[in-house]
Amino acid sequence: MLPNAQLSTPSINAHPSSHSPWFLGLELATDQLRACVIDENLELVGVESVDFDTELGEYSTTGGIFTTPGEAYTTPVEMWIKGLDAILLKLHRNYDVARIKAIGGSAQHALVWWKSTPLPSLSSLDPHLALHTHFPSPSFSLPNTPTAQDTSAHAHALAIEALLGGPDAMASRVGTCAQASLVAAQLLRVREAWPQEVWGRTGRIQVASAFLSSLICGKWVPMAEAEACATGLWVHGANGQQGYWDERVLDIVGGSQEEGRRVRGWLGEVDVSGGGRKVGTVSRYLVERFGFDPEAIVTPFTSDYLASYLSCILSNDHSTGATAVLQFGPMDMFLTPAAHYTPSRMYSLYPHPAQDPREKRRYIAVLTSRNADVPRALVRDMYTKSWSAFDRLVAIVPPGGSIGLDDKLFSFWHLQADSYPYSRVKGIFRFESGVKVSEFRDLRANPRCLIESQVLAFRIRWMAIVANGVQGITTTANGEGGTASSAAPNPFASLGLSFNPYVSAPLPRRIICTGAAANFPSVANLVGDVFDAAIYVPASQVDSAQMVGNAHRNAPAKGYFSRASIGGAMIGRWVWGREQNGPSSASNSGRGSPSWGSSSVSSLTSSPVISSPGTSSLTGTFEDEMRRLHARRWTMSGGVWARTNVNPPVTSVNPSATSSPVPPVMVIGGMPANQVGIATGATPTPTPSTPTVTSGLSFSQRVPGLNVFEEKDYEINQRGMYSNSMSSMATMSSINSMSSMGSMSTNVTTPDMSLFNPGSGATTPGSVKDANNPSSGSSGAQPASANVPSASTLTPVFALPLPSPSLNPHSGLTPTSTTSYEDDLHLAQLGLAKVAEPDTDAFMTYAAIVGEYARLDGVVVRGT
Repeated sequence: MLPNAQLSTPSINAHPSSHSPWFLGLELATDQLRACVIDENLELVGVESVDFDTELGEYSTTGGIFTTPGEAYTTPVEMWIKGLDAILLKLHRNYDVARIKAIGGSAQHALVWWKSTPLPSLSSLDPHLALHTHFPSPSFSLPNTPTAQDTSAHAHALAIEALLGGPDAMASRVGTCAQASLVAAQLLRVREAWPQEVWGRTGRIQVASAFLSSLICGKWVPMAEAEACATGLWVHGANGQQGYWDERVLDIVGGSQEEGRRVRGWLGEVDVSGGGRKVGTVSRYLVERFGFDPEAIVTPFTSDYLASYLSCILSNDHSTGATAVLQFGPMDMFLTPAAHYTPSRMYSLYPHPAQDPREKRRYIAVLTSRNADVPRALVRDMYTKSWSAFDRLVAIVPPGGSIGLDDKLFSFWHLQADSYPYSRVKGIFRFESGVKVSEFRDLRANPRCLIESQVLAFRIRWMAIVANGVQGITTTANGEGGTASSAAPNPFASLGLSFNPYVSAPLPRRIICTGAAANFPSVANLVGDVFDAAIYVPASQVDSAQMVGNAHRNAPAKGYFSRASIGGAMIGRWVWGREQNGPSSASNSGRGSPSWGSSSVSSLTSSPVISSPGTSSLTGTFEDEMRRLHARRWTMSGGVWARTNVNPPVTSVNPSATSSPVPPVMVIGGMPANQVGIATGATPTPTPSTPTVTSGLSFSQRVPGLNVFEEKDYEINQRGMYSNSMSSMATMSSINSMSSMGSMSTNVTTPDMSLFNPGSGATTPGSVKDANNPSSGSSGAQPASANVPSASTLTPVFALPLPSPSLNPHSGLTPTSTTSYEDDLHLAQLGLAKVAEPDTDAFMTYAAIVGEYARLDGVVVRGT
């Protein structure tokens, strides 16, 4: 428990306040509370985290949540408050927080239910007392609140949808169709389940992001409009109109007009400013207890997935092809910029959370899938004994599970009811040669067929975004550019498709993947093959995945920042710059960025800076300003990748006569651009997604560039649990028993904890020692020795090199076009590493089975 006493002045990392400003990003995730500190050039300064399971063990959570029999997943709100006090204490002890000039942040999708009884004023808290002392568990009418994984309100969401006229009518009205995590559905469930003990005692509700922001700001902060659009209660005011709470939905939720008005009061106002203005300054409590600058501003907080999306800095310019972000996790999400607000039951649309109200409104189109990490972990458990074997099975099995063209295998894993069109679908469905089967004849096809199904579903639903023109571009039925009036007859209607699966023009040209599944080489390659797109992964994640035992975990390794936390810090930097009447006036001296070294700008002759249109404008968008700052940092550093962690540098181990040589750690952070990546033919190489296999699923074949899978059927036969005759009913029985024991929650957050050994001497790839910050915060470990992973450890993705357009023919690298090179270099400046190239042949292979996949998907949805 934190001490209820005035804190002392920080003794380490203290710097005069006259130094360059810092910016803090907070992320309230399911399993941790994370903090990231950057300077005004977006260079990493510090990282801190509080792990709920280990550091706040008195709550006995697993992955930060409680599980009960059924589909309820909840988390204690008091734990969040204790976590906030703990992380602020870490920041106070390890950094000069007086240098922090802006705080941004994000949070998981969840509600906080405040009681109607009087509460301490947020603006006058006693700084001698810890936060949780002011707001203990009895302050909340629902102390344990549902998380985004909770599906216990799914039936309530469908009831609301039916009363509004169905999924189309609901989407056109409130921008989304029925989903279990909608605030509207959660409200209805609470009223029906606990009308007196919870509903009757509630005086205010807040989304988690506004709750966290209010504690930082010391006043009640309204939710942002992007959050309001995810409630199922808000009518977005497109085309310059004012948004408002939908009275019809409020009445449904409340059960009467009177209760509907009461709910309206609970929700409060909505911030429709666009996110480009501060919501206040840090509270007096933070100033007096932790030493923050009283003039430090607080910027609008948003959802964690939107903050993660913002950190990738996507462009709205589709002239060189669209870009999308694929976030793997407990819920897989596919996000892309959108220019128009055209809601649909097939996707959700949210206002961009960081834009100037004077600019043309921009949006983010989002596709979601609840059946994500859990099915992947379950398939790992059923058919392999490690993530390494899972990755190799996905890599070596041919596309569609079979070499033949007419005997493809398809599987659909719907362990949880999802949004339209899967709102009433639950179960595991497999098909061989178009015929439904209880299990594949060759069990080894299951991992690949699962990943293919998850990715193909996004590809088909992506075309709904394209067809509705929300990106500002239109295509014909043949997938070619054009206008709606130029649409030609669709020759693929007989396949059940409204588009040409063989044309990749409407698909994203670049996909930025985050989350644990993106660390699997086979998965990264498969995504690129299905979309015919280049695949990028944030350099911080690539380096974090090199840590022993961390490749399969969604949480970053110790000392590494999360995407959502740095996204919040970026928002803080952007709003602060606007408050200063334009972009930062930071000098070009590199002050505050010790990892830049002494390289001069003239050394960039081999690494030119690629800037995007409009970056010189003082009124540019959030993305324009972030790209400008990244490009400046890149120039000043001499073409060096940004830091990815705050850990001390790795020390080498001199191999002895009894030890094996230590392989080089393929790091990115802090490395010159020309030293990152492995040339074609070098070792290791990415695991190919479509290896050459002569017949069947022979695991004795030697595949170029692949760690040979020589275990044959050992992993499957040794378990002896699943045979070819295993039925779907038996599978579902296993799933249900896992759910009742709470195992599903563990798989969601950390699918394979047994592979993570905190006691091992983990390497710290991408680390750059900070000359002004020797200890680099409490997250930093002591200098570690490089470790040799065991044979069962997953070998994660690594960065491909940035080859020049003109290369020595004996260099071993493949020359690329100038456009492709500049594209890769520009993304490298943003901290995004290419890990997989598009493969046209593999794309055509998948194009040939898209129609059959769509047909069988329809069979599953219809239940016929």
